[in-house]
Amino acid sequence: MPNLPGRPGWPRPVVWALIALALVALIVAPSLTRKQSDAIDYSVFRDNVTKDLVASIDVTNETSRISGKTKDGKSFTTTGPQQIPDDDLALFREKGVDVDYKAPSSNILGSILIYALPIALLIGFWLWMSRRAQGQMAGIMSIGRSKAKVYSTEKPKTTFADVAGYVGVKQEISEVVDFLKSSQKFRDIGARIPKGVLLVGPPGTGKTLIARAVAGEAGVPFMSITGSDFMEMFVGVGAARVRDLFQTARKQAPCIIFVDELDSIGRKRGAGLGGGHDEREQTLNQMLSEMDGFETTEGVVMMAATNRPDILDPALLRPGRFDRQIVVPLPDLDERLPILEVHSKDKKLDDDVDLSVVARGTPGMSGADLANLVNEAALFAVRRGEDRIFMADFESARDRVLMGQRRESMAISDEEKEIIAYHEGGHAVLAYAMEFADPVHKVTILPSGMALGVTQQLPLEERHIYQRPYIQDSLVVRLGG
Repeated sequence: MPNLPGRPGWPRPVVWALIALALVALIVAPSLTRKQSDAIDYSVFRDNVTKDLVASIDVTNETSRISGKTKDGKSFTTTGPQQIPDDDLALFREKGVDVDYKAPSSNILGSILIYALPIALLIGFWLWMSRRAQGQMAGIMSIGRSKAKVYSTEKPKTTFADVAGYVGVKQEISEVVDFLKSSQKFRDIGARIPKGVLLVGPPGTGKTLIARAVAGEAGVPFMSITGSDFMEMFVGVGAARVRDLFQTARKQAPCIIFVDELDSIGRKRGAGLGGGHDEREQTLNQMLSEMDGFETTEGVVMMAATNRPDILDPALLRPGRFDRQIVVPLPDLDERLPILEVHSKDKKLDDDVDLSVVARGTPGMSGADLANLVNEAALFAVRRGEDRIFMADFESARDRVLMGQRRESMAISDEEKEIIAYHEGGHAVLAYAMEFADPVHKVTILPSGMALGVTQQLPLEERHIYQRPYIQDSLVVRLGG
């Protein structure tokens, strides 16, 4: 039976207790049911016999229960003495009352349930309460344990083949893989592998994926935890979880510890409301102590990710801790294309789809943004009733991501449409006329998001430095509307 909305369900032991009581009622009730209106006192019964009103009685042996019928056919019950007196028996014979003796009816199951069930219910309730208390105590005792997720080597591995692009990042981080695979050659030459590797980059660039790929390439366990998982309302819990994390890592060695969003606990000390003694700083102090306490020969490598390296405590970034920082930037044109290919490999694409054009039109997008773009294109294809994704779906998905939902219900007069067309036409004509401006890719006067019309330019190549002629022509195009 589903629970009522807004009301919690009953505990399972209570449900079983109610079921047991219902069974007892069904079994015992027949032996206990009798109409109270048929019961009479023994003295009244004896007077009725004297008045010659009783036709027959049934006496249950070894009990004081007597049931019978009157001469007019009415039933009655009474409770007499344990042993019927001889005078009463003589009276029964004198009045011609038919006396029948019966053995007591035995309801063995009912008797057992009547006496044993309360005891069983008490024992069951006591066991349930003790288990619940143990569970609460276990929850309290485990509050200082680390919440890190351990990915063992038996699960499907993530390798560098799953990380599209970022060739430079993978080359720089491959030293960690070599150390975890064959650390002896580093020891023979006297080299010291960095204790900590900090991945720095904007959100969605795949920092966690790269860390898991390092563990997959090296074939070692991967322990992942976010910085906020260390924090709790109780004082000292964060430091206890840091100690438990490193103890677990030493048992799993060689392994990789990955802390996502390190800035949530690695913020510069002395800036908190606690005046330098708050819980976050105690957690950070414990992490610094643990990183000093383990040697690289133990086979534990610390990795972390952040998109705000400027607010990290300098003690975290000194040599011997996170002494190597690897920047994971937004993908450029050459990296966006393989990322799109990775996210599109399980999608049905039409022959007119050119992912290189999609890559050119998505500058500034992270890997997560590109994955979302491909998924949006698939959703557009499903809405149109197609069985594959067309280039038009990618165009619609990019417009949706960059400009917002198309406002088809917006009513625009013909005069306003003409003004918008002249405005967007001015952008397009100047983009075509200016020598250093990016070529026009699409012009529309259909309102989308906050814009009433859009002129979209598509650069032919990735630019990292904007020269003066390009900036001047771009300003002319923007003012041309």
